[in-house]
Amino acid sequence: MKVLKPLLGVVLSSVMALGVHAQQAAITLHGASQFGDDHAFTKSMVRFEELVKKYYGKPINFVLHKNSELGLEKDYFAYMNQGKAVDYAIVSPAHMSTFSKAAPFIDAPFLFSDLNHWNKVLDQDVLKPIADEVEQKAEVKLIGYAGGGVRNIFANKSAGNLADLKNLKVRVQGAPIWSRTFGAVGMTPTVIAYNEVYNAIQNGVIQAGENEAAGVEAMKFYEVAPNILMTRHAITIRPLCFSVKTLKKLPADLQEAIIKAGKEAGAYGRQVESSEDQAKLDKYAKEGKLKQVPFTQRAEMQKLVDPVMAAYAKEVGADAIYAKINALK
Repeated sequence: MKVLKPLLGVVLSSVMALGVHAQQAAITLHGASQFGDDHAFTKSMVRFEELVKKYYGKPINFVLHKNSELGLEKDYFAYMNQGKAVDYAIVSPAHMSTFSKAAPFIDAPFLFSDLNHWNKVLDQDVLKPIADEVEQKAEVKLIGYAGGGVRNIFANKSAGNLADLKNLKVRVQGAPIWSRTFGAVGMTPTVIAYNEVYNAIQNGVIQAGENEAAGVEAMKFYEVAPNILMTRHAITIRPLCFSVKTLKKLPADLQEAIIKAGKEAGAYGRQVESSEDQAKLDKYAKEGKLKQVPFTQRAEMQKLVDPVMAAYAKEVGADAIYAKINALK
């Protein structure tokens, strides 16, 4: 027994060392979200984590930095491009314009007639040429498409037609197509950082912004802009992105798991957001926090915007994609 005890100690020490080594060898991937646990984007990334673990079947760690801990979406995209700090995130196409002029077009206002049209475009992979360009130039791969929220205008005044919208000071995203289309409708678009919108309305710098219900809820925009103008001017596409620099360093089987999981997590995110959208607006309407204002001239608005959209599509080299999108209506 005296001989066996030292031998047993050596064996146990070796097993423990192997365990420590295995823990050290486990890959860790970092994700980022501007929002908390209840937001559809965060839920999509949690599902992505679950699916990768399922398909990979080996030890792997995920750290999801929530509530803008690592900045905003534009920062996440820059980090993924550089291959540091953030490996995966959901990012608005507006933040990809530095690398692909056509990228913001996939999320442009007045592009989709309704959710059915939007789903057709995504299911038929019409956006693949833009995704390929982003991957090549930005070294960020679009592995899935979340989104599905219908965007409306939240404002500190009621407006139900084009005359009411005249000169409305509205915050828009940085991509030029947003300023051009909103300007064509007669509004006064202003580019302001997303996290500054609440204070800008509160201080009278602007009167309105535009967002899907999940964003209005998360940022509490209803507190300063209690009217939701039902313009239904856009349906969001929010790519789930992954750093190519990170991806290339990973084992082949993990790369396959990430690509497969990304597509499924994106589809899950679309289902979550599109199903929750109207319910969120109705909830705040019932609580008296957000008044839904019917917009009576959606068709007239579209006519004003169509020439701007066609010209912009040609300018950024997305005219063939625009034609395919319109053909699916």
